[in-house]
Amino acid sequence: MTTQLPLVIVGGGAAGLAAALAAAPMPVLLLSRSEGGNGTASALAQGGIAAALDKSDSAAGHIEDTLVAGARHNNAGIVRWLCAQAPTAIDWLAEMGALFDQDESGHLQLGREGGHRAARIVHAGGDATGAEIIRAMRKRVLDDTRIERREGLVVDALLLRGGRVCGVRTRDTVGNVELIEASFVVLATGGIGAAFARTSNPPTADGSGLALGMCAGAAVRDLEFVQFHPTALDVPGGHCLPLITEALRGAGARLIDASGAPLMQGVHVLGDLAPRDVVARRVWQSQQEGGGVLLDTSAVTGDWEQRFPTVLAACLGQGIDPRCDPIPVTPAAHFHMGGLCTDLDGSTTIPGLYAVGEVACNGAHGANRLASNSLLEAVLCGQRLGRRLVRLPQAQPRGAFVWRKPGRSLAEAARRELRDLLWEAAGPVRDEATLCTALRRCIELAESGWQARLAQALLRAARGRRESLGAHYRSDEANARAQEVAGAQSG
Repeated sequence: MTTQLPLVIVGGGAAGLAAALAAAPMPVLLLSRSEGGNGTASALAQGGIAAALDKSDSAAGHIEDTLVAGARHNNAGIVRWLCAQAPTAIDWLAEMGALFDQDESGHLQLGREGGHRAARIVHAGGDATGAEIIRAMRKRVLDDTRIERREGLVVDALLLRGGRVCGVRTRDTVGNVELIEASFVVLATGGIGAAFARTSNPPTADGSGLALGMCAGAAVRDLEFVQFHPTALDVPGGHCLPLITEALRGAGARLIDASGAPLMQGVHVLGDLAPRDVVARRVWQSQQEGGGVLLDTSAVTGDWEQRFPTVLAACLGQGIDPRCDPIPVTPAAHFHMGGLCTDLDGSTTIPGLYAVGEVACNGAHGANRLASNSLLEAVLCGQRLGRRLVRLPQAQPRGAFVWRKPGRSLAEAARRELRDLLWEAAGPVRDEATLCTALRRCIELAESGWQARLAQALLRAARGRRESLGAHYRSDEANARAQEVAGAQSG
């Protein structure tokens, strides 16, 4: 009788934890770069989880808001499943021990965020939802003897045999290497925000998991769609910036320019609660015109230490008291709608390799993610993937072993240059000339590190989509169309 190889899950955020918990009783090995679960984007998530729970709300409304935010580039079938199952995700997390905010009657408090027609956002700890969810899920994982956890490890290569992924190679902080065979490998490594000069993501969200899947030959989709959160704390010279939750605008805060004029007035029917791409572009435009942007929180009531403790602490750390001072804000790379192409069950185009969460793209978010749908997708799709893998027979791949690895990393100076290039060329507003300039530089750097090759793929996707759609906004869209027409006529 052969010993069952473990399911190897790479990533310790909400998607990886949900998959691990659902996959037991099969042996699971959970690998993560960060220690204690604090270095993931999930743990930093201030916004909550969207679910149509109010009597006046419906899954149909949640579905429509998701499709509208995603510019109807979404996979409608996946959206319908996700929104219909959303209440079960809240119930499951509560069973895991997550303590969601309740009113005096013991009912869940429901907030409202940008792009939502109704109050349907479930929060925990005010603006500390992600941290609370990760705490509860990690406790269950730590208590489960079927799940082995190893932290502080980088997975730098995938093992293939007969065209099937069947293992990983890890490297710890002092350079020790270990080869691990697996029944299946799940990438749950998060997004690419840290590849940009300004981001709300942690430093580990650098696209390494995406690059790992790509080097093994897995197909990608929608790489050009990067969401920029309109309100990160504008720390001069900062890279990974504290997020200023959208829930503040849901509670009455308003964006203003340097002169105090309302920034979103007349821009969108939803005003400050317009979809994130609309608000982020308006903030970006105001910055390009030479003015700073502030979030006026004077209309926000209640106890900040109860409602927005994370924002309060971040601002006080920069010498700003948001209870009486406006908050300087900037757009920041926040979420990648694109990624490794998967179906709803997490299958990539490479046998044995699965992906879930932000590193994956199953079409749920379309061209622009609706606020508070990311933790929802991570939990539900992680559960679905874990349950599926339990039922699959372990394959017996044959043939020679082959390692696939992204290769060496760029030097720190080159990484900083690359972050600036992506911020300028592939930020909230894009145009052909800037994209081409950045792409040429990435090609020059391509042999020096995998980060440049990943950026090259993103820039090519952005150049290839000449029309604006969702978070992908081409300021030269009209010129590009005219050039295409002229070229067709001359041909």
